[in-house]
Amino acid sequence: MKPGQFLAAWAVGLLLAATAQAGCAEDDAPCGIDGGAYHIRLPDDPAGAPVVIFLHGYGGRGAATIGNAQMVEPLLSRGYAVMAPEGLRRGGDGPQSWNFLQNGSGRDETAFLSGVAADAARRFGVDDSRVILSGFSAGGFMVNYLACAAPETFAAYAPVSGGFWRPHPANCAGPVRLFHTHGWTDTTVPLEGRMLGEGAWQQGDIFAGLEIWRQANGCIDEKPTGFATTGQFMRRRWSDCAPQSALEFALFPGGHVVPEGWADMMLDWFEEVAG
Repeated sequence: MKPGQFLAAWAVGLLLAATAQAGCAEDDAPCGIDGGAYHIRLPDDPAGAPVVIFLHGYGGRGAATIGNAQMVEPLLSRGYAVMAPEGLRRGGDGPQSWNFLQNGSGRDETAFLSGVAADAARRFGVDDSRVILSGFSAGGFMVNYLACAAPETFAAYAPVSGGFWRPHPANCAGPVRLFHTHGWTDTTVPLEGRMLGEGAWQQGDIFAGLEIWRQANGCIDEKPTGFATTGQFMRRRWSDCAPQSALEFALFPGGHVVPEGWADMMLDWFEEVAG
């Protein structure tokens, strides 16, 4: 191949690679990696952008999550990339969900979600050291279990309407930065938990989960160190704890939803505690 032909082929190759990378951010098609796929929306300047990875609920889809403008647009407007991975179908053809109770089988979600962040950093230049892992309902359960087992995986965790299942974990690793949001009238994942499958499974108590997180963070007392109100959200925090930890709980008057105003409130918290 002559030098001119080589340069032309090289330029075409770069163009095709860039198109392939941009396609899964701009089109409906997801970005594929080993073990699964994710959707992504990028801010105006993606280079070095922090990231919110948001996990859909039971039976949900990443494609629908990335299309939730009420949640996604405030994150993008503040310079964050937003990623929505796809859970795997239960039993191969059932509803999509997350393998938070792994029991030695199924996809290793910690490895998969770490791979999602690394792939986005490689393709789009986002900052995979500043990642908030968040999720709703079953996605929120996944966030809690990953943070419990491997808190160093991401910079912070922000579950919405999802905690632990009974029996609760005996303990969690720490320290962790975690911001839990929950609805007062949630009947799908009640604050006290509930039984499913005629008692075969039981959702855990959200307040018992906060006790586990206080222990993981080495907090010296049970009582909160601060209270605040942000719009409809009543907030309490525990800050007399280990360095590099942060723990906050926000309660709102609604049910099983990602509430309006959550995105900005959560980012305000992250930017305060992560520096």
